[in-house]
Amino acid sequence: MERNREIYKVTLLGGLVNIVLLVFKFVAGILGHSAAMIADAVHSLSDFLTDIIVLMFVRISSKPKDKSHDYGHGKYETLAMTLIGVALLSVAIGIIYGGATKISVWARGEQLEAPGLLALWAALLSIILKEGIYHYSMIKARQLNSQAVEANAWHHRSDALSSVGTAVGIGGAIFLGQRWTVLDPLASVVVGAFIVKVAVGLLRNGIGDLMEQSLPDAVENEILQLAGSVPGVAMPHDLRTRRIGNHYAIELHILMDGDMTLREAHDKATQVEDTLKSHYGPETHVAVHVEPQ
Repeated sequence: MERNREIYKVTLLGGLVNIVLLVFKFVAGILGHSAAMIADAVHSLSDFLTDIIVLMFVRISSKPKDKSHDYGHGKYETLAMTLIGVALLSVAIGIIYGGATKISVWARGEQLEAPGLLALWAALLSIILKEGIYHYSMIKARQLNSQAVEANAWHHRSDALSSVGTAVGIGGAIFLGQRWTVLDPLASVVVGAFIVKVAVGLLRNGIGDLMEQSLPDAVENEILQLAGSVPGVAMPHDLRTRRIGNHYAIELHILMDGDMTLREAHDKATQVEDTLKSHYGPETHVAVHVEPQ
C-alpha cells in the first residue's frame, strides 16, 4: 500500500503541474497567436489524461492474486504504459499535421501572424516546471520500480523538450521579423517528431511485455549465475522469463545429486527460490524444476 501511495503522490503532483500549464498554454497560444504553443498545450492535455490513466491502472494492478488472476494484476500497469504510448503517438501525429499545414500556407506566399511574447513566456515556464517534475518522477519510478510512473516521467520530459523547440520557434518568429514567422509552425513539427520517437519507445516496451517478451540477456545471465551459486546446484538451464507489471516471473531447471532424498532436493530448490526473490523482490514468481545429475 505504501508503494501505491507514493505512486499516487508523484502522479497527482504531475497532474497539478499539467493543469496549470494546460490552462496557461492554451491562453498564451490563443492570445499570442502561436501554433507551436497551441500544439504544446495539446501535449500538456495528453499529459493530464495520462496522469488519470496511471491513477486508474495502478489501483487495479495493486490488487492481490485471485481465482481469475493467478499471477496477480501487474499487467494492468504495463497496459497503462502502452496506452500512454498510444496517446503520445496520437498527439504527435496531430501536431505534425497542424504544423505542416501552416508551413504549406507560408510556402504558397501567404503571411503567417507572428506570435506574441506571452507565448514565449509560457514556453519558458513549461521548460522549467516540466523538467523539474521529470527528474522527480524518474527518481520515484526507480525507487518504486514502476513502469507506469517511468512512462509518465518520459511524458513530462517530452513536454519539456517540446517546449524548448517551441521557445526557439516562437522566439525566432518574434525577433527575426515577418520573414521568419514560419519558424513557429516549423517548431511544432520538430516537437511532433520528437514525441513520435518517445511514443514508439514506450509502445515497443509495453507491447513487448504484454506479448510475454523475455527479460534482457543481462538479467537472464544474472539469474543463471544466482541459481548456480547455491551449493549443490549445477547447470541451471531451460530458463524462461517475463515481466508481470513491475515484477519478474522466472522458470528454470536445475541439476542436483540423484541420490539426494526428496526433502533435501526440495530444500535446495527452495534455497534457489529464496536467492532469486531476495535479489529481485519478494513478489517475484519463481518455479524451479529439479532433475537428477
